[in-house]
Formats: sequence, structure tokens, C-alpha cells
Amino acid sequence: MSLALINLSLARAHLDRAARLRTDEKALDALFATGKIFQVNKGKFHFTDSIQWLSAGAVPAGDRYFLGLDECGTGYFAINAPFAEDAEDLLTLREAGLIATEIETGAAVHAVALANWHDTHTHCARCGADTYSALGGSVRKCRNDESEHYPRTDSAVIVLVRDGDNRILLGRQKVWPPKRYSNFAGFLEPGESLEACIKREVLEEAGVRINQIEYLGSQAWPFPASIMLAFTGVVENPHDAQADGEEIEDLRWYSKESFTADLKSGELLIPPGISIARRMIEAWYGGSIDFPEAWR
Repeated sequence: MSLALINLSLARAHLDRAARLRTDEKALDALFATGKIFQVNKGKFHFTDSIQWLSAGAVPAGDRYFLGLDECGTGYFAINAPFAEDAEDLLTLREAGLIATEIETGAAVHAVALANWHDTHTHCARCGADTYSALGGSVRKCRNDESEHYPRTDSAVIVLVRDGDNRILLGRQKVWPPKRYSNFAGFLEPGESLEACIKREVLEEAGVRINQIEYLGSQAWPFPASIMLAFTGVVENPHDAQADGEEIEDLRWYSKESFTADLKSGELLIPPGISIARRMIEAWYGGSIDFPEAWR
């Protein structure tokens, strides 16, 4: 059975990042003067029916990040600056990602990821001196040794585990509320291939071995700095499934019939629509799932 992921909310990047312009401050200044600019801080931005765009003369003081160009050549920028204490209509990507336009979503994902990285990498990893934002926000430079530091992205795999009868295996983490179940996921370790990571994570958390691994898609997940790489695989030993008791405390095998029944009764809560986990489950299910309200 082949699965295909569609409409990955945070994978909608439609701006040309135009890296060639990052070294040209005059060009960036010209684009900024007539560009689309919004404020971002601590993972939030102003959003009502759309992102609140600012004029160049009304932006607060803060780091400027160049996000790219649209098809008309308009420059998009984000300003990383604290919001006023009485600021209203501040949303996160989890809240706005399903209702924003494709360009807004792509710009916001890029901006939030950059802001998260800049906020936590203020000192040089080589000498400990202060660093500053440079090249349109794409790097940080050390004020002492002039070394350049680039944003990091943590690779994480997420796996839809199936058996030969096309049931799926979902797990519940201890820290989650009751009835909340999802796919298995984990971070790639140094020197590890994606396939090895998939097999290790599923074996560690659920006690089963998988094969027939297939890639499904990817989605940025800047909470704070990840990319989720989605795969599916088939279990060799489904009867051996057992929660590790550490990270995962319970497992459930679901056919489409039992899955539907538990959703309708409220016995099962699944990931929200913004997540790649939800889209993986819907791809297996055969369509969108509108009941009940998912956990957030």
C-alpha cells in the first residue's frame, strides 16, 4: 500500500530566498523601503485575517531578517523585536498555520526559525565573545575572531508503523494528557543514517522491528529548530509490540474500523492538523479527519 502526503501546512514555502542579495546591504535597504515587513518574537506574530504588515517607517528597533522575494520581486522581511505588553492578536504557527496564505506561512516559518536561532546563539562557540546578526539574518558573526555561525536544523524522523493487515500502531507518551496517541518520532543521532534511526526509534519505543521503509515527505517544525522527515514501515513482529515504559507508556493497534470508533467515542485524540503526524494518519485513513477536536 503506497501512501502520499498532501497539504503539509508548514511546508508551503513560495518565496525565492534570493541568497545572492544577502551580501548587498544597499539592495536589501531598497527592498526594505517598499517591502512586506512583519514583527516576530518568541515564536509569535500579529495575525488576524492575515499577517499584520508594517511600513518601513513604522517598524520597531530589532534585528532585520531578509526572507526572500515573491514572484513580483517584492522583498519580505521580519523584525525580531519584543511586542508591547498590551499587544493583541498574537498567534503562533500552530494557531495561524492552517489559515494563513501559502506565502504568509512560508515567511512565518522562516522568520520564526531564524528568530529562535538568533535568540539562543548570542555568543561564539569558539571563543565565547558576542556575536551579531549578519547577511540579512542568515548568519551570526563573532565580534572577536570574525568567525561565521550558521543556523542549525535538527533532523527528526517520524514513523507511521503498519502491519501486514494495514493496521497502524500508535503510542502515548507519559507527559501527554489521557487518550492522546500519535506516531513514533525521534532525533537523528551523530553518525546515524535515517533508516537506522527509524529502526532504532521504533524498536526502542515499541519493541518491534520494521522493514519496507518508505519516505513520505518532510515539514519544517521550528519548535524550536527541527525538520520532521516522515516515513512509513511494516512491522515484522506485530505480536511483540510493547511500550518501553519510559517515554511511551501505552500502545494501541488500530484498524480503520476501530480507529473510527474510538475517534467518534472520544476514546482517542490525535495530533492537530498543523502537524505532519496528522497528515500521515489521514493518508493511511484515506481522507481528512474532522472529528473530534484534536489536542493542541
